Amino acid sequence: MRTRILLCALIVLCLAGTIQAQSSTTWAASKSGLWSNSTDWAGGVLPSATVKAFFNGPSECIVDIPDAGAWQIDLGGGPLKIVDGGNLTVTDWFILGYQAGDVDDSAGRIEVYDGGVLNSSVRMYVGFRGEGFLTIYEGGTVNIHTQTFGVGQEPGGNGVVELEGGTLNLLGSTSLHLDLATAEHSIDFLGGAMIVPDTTGNNDQINWAIDNGVIKAYGGVGEVVVGPAVTSGMIEVRGVHPLQPSPTDDGNASSGALELNWTLPEPSVPGQAVSVDVYFTDDLQALTQFTDPDSMRIVSNQSVSSVSVQTKPKTRYYWAIDSYIGSDNDPVYGPIFSFVADNMPPQVNAGADVVTWLADGVRTGNLDATVIDDGSISPYTVQWTVVSEPNEGTAVIETASAEDTGITLSALGEYVLQLDASDGEYSGSDTVTINVYSDSCEAAQSLPDYVPLVGDLNGDCKVDEADMALLEENWLDDNSLSDEWSTVN
Repeated sequence: MRTRILLCALIVLCLAGTIQAQSSTTWAASKSGLWSNSTDWAGGVLPSATVKAFFNGPSECIVDIPDAGAWQIDLGGGPLKIVDGGNLTVTDWFILGYQAGDVDDSAGRIEVYDGGVLNSSVRMYVGFRGEGFLTIYEGGTVNIHTQTFGVGQEPGGNGVVELEGGTLNLLGSTSLHLDLATAEHSIDFLGGAMIVPDTTGNNDQINWAIDNGVIKAYGGVGEVVVGPAVTSGMIEVRGVHPLQPSPTDDGNASSGALELNWTLPEPSVPGQAVSVDVYFTDDLQALTQFTDPDSMRIVSNQSVSSVSVQTKPKTRYYWAIDSYIGSDNDPVYGPIFSFVADNMPPQVNAGADVVTWLADGVRTGNLDATVIDDGSISPYTVQWTVVSEPNEGTAVIETASAEDTGITLSALGEYVLQLDASDGEYSGSDTVTINVYSDSCEAAQSLPDYVPLVGDLNGDCKVDEADMALLEENWLDDNSLSDEWSTVN
């Protein structure tokens, strides 16, 4: 049986709420049960936004409804599984693994599956004095909305977060807490991404965690990559496997004809060719069970780094690369990568922001945009709109349905224009800002890298007779102190 690399982990604690709990309830099922079944809760009390929920046993709870909620959750044992169609919102704190050595506070586990969503409204901790584990699978989503996301907190805390796919979103003003010296913690990327507010504190935590092996990729053999997220003001953390698969693990790709690419590993003997077996399927179980590998094998013991496949839209595919580094009879099994094949939304770049000035009361210019689309549905269409302008009607777009077009501006101030592109199914957009000033000097002075000319005494962006007149007017004047001991009022 081929083993699929999975994430096991738990999450979430929110400390600081204003709602007063009216009651509490305890998960009482002796074996696997549904969150929505009130008979699985002590006294038949289902958790809600004003009810605290305790989990202190080994039986699993499956969140199966779109409106599951609790005021607070103290999770020991489990796992708590959030499946497709399940959406759990915790309005105050969520603790996984509150304290070691206590039956009621034993290790807590959460697993978020494809289509499942977990929302924590305040603070979340994975391993708070005890052990906590969070696993996010492909298509699963965890949202922490404010304050703190901590992994391994307080002395004795042991927190483990694994992303095999899906997304861990730290939203609002959420801070990442990892560097407590008396706790253990790890975040391992085997697919998926963590989206974090781009703040000095979060950047420091991420850099420290990468340097100290707390944040890692594919068990430590991969590379952790940090870069800007699609959303402004956010950064994205991902893991890249040494095989560098393309499409990226848990990413997206166009449907139809597609080329899979990878980087061959270094051979055990320098100069020796490395061959691979490649398996490709839309059936995850078939690949994990590996009972009929021939039906999925698309490359057999060849020294190649790409292969062409055909994909269907709205379908998730799984693929694996096994490398023959030393022996033709002893492959090194690679992890299972995945991607979703679909029509890709148009990528829109409305162009660089512009600084200009009026000449005889107007300014004409060109909007120079770029749209990239895979063309799998239909040719894309575009539309320019004016998001904001100093006065209504002071921005006139020549041809709003053209990607590149002219524009006339007739007032001082800031203009924000948006370009939307649609392929008939998905759309993309981007904005460009144009700042219009009264003259070229004022426009130049608005630039962040503007440096005044030496000798430009009157600040008009040029050195000329006017500056010379000012210099002559004050020639040999001296306003230095004459009293050796001057008082300050």
